[in-house]
Amino acid sequence: MSKKLALVFGCSGQDGALISRSLLRKNYEVIGTSRSNEPNKAILKALKIDKEIRIIKNDLNNIHQTRTLIDEIKPNCIYNFSAQSSVGRSFSYPLETQLSIVNATSTLLEACRLIDYDGSVFFAGSSEMYGDSKSAINYNSKIDLRSPYAAAKYQSYLLVKTYRELYKLKAFTGILFNHESPWRNENFISHKIILGAIECSRNKSHKVRLGNINISRDWGWADEYIEAIQLMTNSKASKDYLICTGKLTSLKEFINITFSNLNLNWQDHIVIDQKYIREKDILQSFGDPIPMEKDLKWKAKFGVKEIIEKIIDVKIKLNTTCN
Repeated sequence: MSKKLALVFGCSGQDGALISRSLLRKNYEVIGTSRSNEPNKAILKALKIDKEIRIIKNDLNNIHQTRTLIDEIKPNCIYNFSAQSSVGRSFSYPLETQLSIVNATSTLLEACRLIDYDGSVFFAGSSEMYGDSKSAINYNSKIDLRSPYAAAKYQSYLLVKTYRELYKLKAFTGILFNHESPWRNENFISHKIILGAIECSRNKSHKVRLGNINISRDWGWADEYIEAIQLMTNSKASKDYLICTGKLTSLKEFINITFSNLNLNWQDHIVIDQKYIREKDILQSFGDPIPMEKDLKWKAKFGVKEIIEKIIDVKIKLNTTCN
């Protein structure tokens, strides 16, 4: 019996690499894509799967190239994690954000339509499109776009929904809340805090400069979210879901847990810098996990304290190994 084949766009980032590892463990053949002839394999190497995954050069904004790739390899499932993924960067580079999210989504959907692709197509959505919320966000909550990134993710979500309903593609969006691992890009606030705290433990005079710390988020463990994503792709019901923990943690508490883990007082090291303050920052965002639990029997297990401890442990080990 031949192996199932998965095609992963954006295989070198946190989510793309983690889902590639998960699929390989499930005996899938995994093909990843990169726009470069020399893709960054740092995370794939750290996960020890760089020799197991085949990477093909592909520009997701090129309809002919993308259509040909899918038609030739005929994957059982497609995962799209290829995009500019930073909310902060989207303010400075709105066009790049639009092209990497909306145009890429449109290209992939159209490529699948043109060849009558009958496998599943997963798109990584974002809780950012719901903006600020005083109560748990659900699928029908009000849209509140506060960044170019949020606007692009919302447009992508609408495109997926349109192609699913009009052309019967088995395409859906997983609306992901914050999810962390040691492999998260270091420009994310969570990792800026963790890496900053580790540096403070080595250099007591080190300062970590942050913006508004009076915000709260729903933080989950990326490996768990990867399993939730696969439950979605394997489900007979093609529909969108929120993937979240349902638990709200303030950034101040995130900071306190991180620094306390290293026996430090965060007030001695955190500096509030106005240049990191966003005019339309989301003060509070957390999701309703009940539909995922009810329909797909998935529930997040790890809390913020465990997540931070796991990341610190890996980051310290990696730094020790490198020195």
